[in-house]
Amino acid sequence: MSGAGAPGEEIGARASYLRAMQTGALTEPARDEADPRPGRDGPGAVVPRTLLLVNPNARRGAEALRRVPARLAAGGLEVRVETFASPAEVSPDILRRRAEVDRVVVCGGDGTVNAAAAALMQTGLPLGIVPLGTANDLARTLGIPTDIEGALEVLLRGRLAQIDVGSVNGHPFFNVATIGLGVDITRRLTPETKKRWGRLSYAVAASRVLLRARPFSAWIRNRGEVFRVKTLQIAVGNGVHYGGGNVVAETAAIDDGQLDLYSLELKNVWKLALMLRTFRSGRYGAWREVRTARCTEFEVETRRPRPISTDGELVTETPARFVVHPKAISVWRPAEG
Repeated sequence: MSGAGAPGEEIGARASYLRAMQTGALTEPARDEADPRPGRDGPGAVVPRTLLLVNPNARRGAEALRRVPARLAAGGLEVRVETFASPAEVSPDILRRRAEVDRVVVCGGDGTVNAAAAALMQTGLPLGIVPLGTANDLARTLGIPTDIEGALEVLLRGRLAQIDVGSVNGHPFFNVATIGLGVDITRRLTPETKKRWGRLSYAVAASRVLLRARPFSAWIRNRGEVFRVKTLQIAVGNGVHYGGGNVVAETAAIDDGQLDLYSLELKNVWKLALMLRTFRSGRYGAWREVRTARCTEFEVETRRPRPISTDGELVTETPARFVVHPKAISVWRPAEG
């Protein structure tokens, strides 16, 4: 790949896997409601078979491996544990064991859950989440508690709900895809930074990135119209939260069949400091320097290829096509809300 900051070997491997699996594009999963396999929910169902995916070497991974299987088993589920060392292994693991299980539970942060999306879309298996990351933005959007016991209560007593998935150049995302500042922040968020600063690591990384931030030219295509912009960041959201609790748009929802875009067209980068409350609420209406749009599809081009981050992982680069896939995945969320 050309251009500064091209994704590394692991991202390239994931991209090759996605192309082979999906023949170049994401498609909606074909769900067979009459699937007669034992363990399916419904009349005559037996003990649900759960594939539990966990990285024992990740932050809180060992704790999850110790507590989650026993708690799920005590709740009436048959648990089959699959450990992994890299998020790139997650979707292949799901596909390899798809015939053995009826649901998938992923223990990890937003990047790890994102890594499961492609296989979940293909298989139609429902998803459970035990949030173990720094930001846990998808869990925040869904109302899933970030403590292990609270998340397990949702898996055992919550409800299944269908949610949308976004994609950029065929790469799925739950929360947001960014070009510009978000990519630079992702690069700064090293494991060491996350371990030292926890949730504050996003603010620490952002403060360092702002010192060198420069606007770039881009062309945004929306509903047949093309807008030329000079921007610090373009973000396209599928969910609600990103970056440790920021809000993509005040009216955003992860099940509305829409993508929400904003473009930060500020001449003075330090004006961002005045917008901190705006990022937390998603209310951009008072700022003429922020372009917003809502649609089911966007295209973005830049003068040179620029890297794109999805849910905190570098996956592709411009030119980019963003698409929403309505009700693409079923996920457990709290019974109330």
